[in-house]
Amino acid sequence: MNAPSSCPALDSEFLASVSHGPGVYQMLGRREVLYVGKARDLRKRLAQYAHYRGPAHGKTAVMLARVQRVETILTATEKEALILEAALIKKHRPRYNVILRDDKNYPLIRVTVHEQWPRVTVTRKRHRDGSRYFGPYAATGAMRATLKLVHRLFPLRRCRTMRPRGRPCLNHQMGRCPAPCAGLADARIYRDTVDALLRFLEGKTGSVLDDLKKKMHQAAQELRFEQAARYRDLLRDLERTLEQQVVAASHHQDQDVIGLVRRDASVGLALLFVRAGMISGSQQFFLSDPLGDDAKILTQVLMQYYSPERHPPREILLPVTVEDASLVEERLRLLRDGAVTLRVPRRGLGRRLMAMARTNAAQVFDRQAEKERAWNDLARALTRKLALDRRPDTIECVDISTLGGRQAVGSLVRFVRGEADKTGFRHYRIKSGRQPDDYRMMREVIGRRLSRGRDKKDLPDLLLLDGGKGQLGLAEVMIHDLGLEGRIDLVAIAKEKKDEGEKLFRPGRKNPILLPGHSPPLRYLMRIRDEAHRFGITFHRRLRNKETLASPLDEIPGIGPGRRKNLLRHLGSLEGIRQASPEELAQVEGIGPALARAIHERLAGEER
Repeated sequence: MNAPSSCPALDSEFLASVSHGPGVYQMLGRREVLYVGKARDLRKRLAQYAHYRGPAHGKTAVMLARVQRVETILTATEKEALILEAALIKKHRPRYNVILRDDKNYPLIRVTVHEQWPRVTVTRKRHRDGSRYFGPYAATGAMRATLKLVHRLFPLRRCRTMRPRGRPCLNHQMGRCPAPCAGLADARIYRDTVDALLRFLEGKTGSVLDDLKKKMHQAAQELRFEQAARYRDLLRDLERTLEQQVVAASHHQDQDVIGLVRRDASVGLALLFVRAGMISGSQQFFLSDPLGDDAKILTQVLMQYYSPERHPPREILLPVTVEDASLVEERLRLLRDGAVTLRVPRRGLGRRLMAMARTNAAQVFDRQAEKERAWNDLARALTRKLALDRRPDTIECVDISTLGGRQAVGSLVRFVRGEADKTGFRHYRIKSGRQPDDYRMMREVIGRRLSRGRDKKDLPDLLLLDGGKGQLGLAEVMIHDLGLEGRIDLVAIAKEKKDEGEKLFRPGRKNPILLPGHSPPLRYLMRIRDEAHRFGITFHRRLRNKETLASPLDEIPGIGPGRRKNLLRHLGSLEGIRQASPEELAQVEGIGPALARAIHERLAGEER
């Protein structure tokens, strides 16, 4: 028998104070946001929770038992509430919401058709710059093969800037660039090449094949056999590439197909990318314990997955109709800057695509089970080999990066159950002292991290240090001073001599632990240490570049972050900006003739 849920935070006095208007509500525990939702009528939605009569051990009942208070935010419209809900979910990552643990954007092929001499590049972000974008490509190997073929079939400029050259580059000599920078390219032929490239990337390959066959036969008739053989090889490579592509439809449209499968409390999701009628890739997600029915989950997926950097396609196929479909479509149309249709296919090709997406979604559970088995084996090995006091489900690693004591930064990375948790990655600007001192800097970073973790009850099971006994002793002192003895395991990893392997140090042990180089526990710890080093070096390099490259531009009136970014993207580097003429500078978005002259005079004056 179901009993009404007990949630003191939703008493009658509180409900009476809640508006009947649209807005967002946040279910808060002691120190975390448990759930974020939106409603057309806030009071009515929260009253449903207050009088909830579902199973006592159901997800909703368990969540309500943990709620300490509820906060509401009124919005003017339902659409604003939908957007605010998605933003708050991304910010707080509540335990009972749908969280897509996805930190990557698949690469896209970009054709800069807005430029006088367009070129082909690869990017992971889509900008409203007038370029044409194709993808995403989940298989980067297939994308590189496509690019290699594109460069052979459609020779366009490869250089990033269009500075005049006295002689063409090596690509021109190899027949892979018409050399517009040297004044050797014919504008009409170049534009025809761009149009053929766009048809090819749109999936209209028939005309490209016909053109190649005509050129091959014409070259053979004119006894240009080497040229004919080149066209023959291109034809063979193109046909082989097309055979490897999975044809999904004959309409040459772009679609995303979303499959959803439930198993107990968990949900498996799969997205199939159909581009120009062909499946270009897929992406899968595992949701361990989401709250809500399929329609609610799919609404949150659509609002989280698509963004200004990841535009939706023209059509999205879904297994069920989502909540607030018209509002979601309106939001997606704004992101795409064009029409977007959400459709639940009932028959024909769309139904077959949905079945394929559902099959991929079901496989998520098999992969998740295999990952769990692998992690359990590795966790047991780590606990045994290192004599840990607890299972190391959460491991964090601290690293210090510096160059001669300048721009010192600390980096911290977090791995949870064998995988990187990017939400736990942190950079620390060193505040204490200006002279280089690795121990002082390490002490500052560890102190700041563990103090915060102690206050928010967010401590790792194992803290990994990049260093030897000295760093280990320092961390022991910090843990004692913060009153955290017995709550964190410590391990230091170091290679003290070039010809020696990695050594692991543990508190209370005189000699290091030596594991074989192929040992899975050692390789896992090395992977975490290397990631911390990479993460720190990346931030350190960004700070140095900002100091050395951006400062001359920052001193020019009228140059802000947006224009500086456009200049560097268009001209490649500060040196490229220095060598550019006022006319070239004026072609950059946001830079007019007057500002272009000011930039040129300022940077030219620096050279003198």
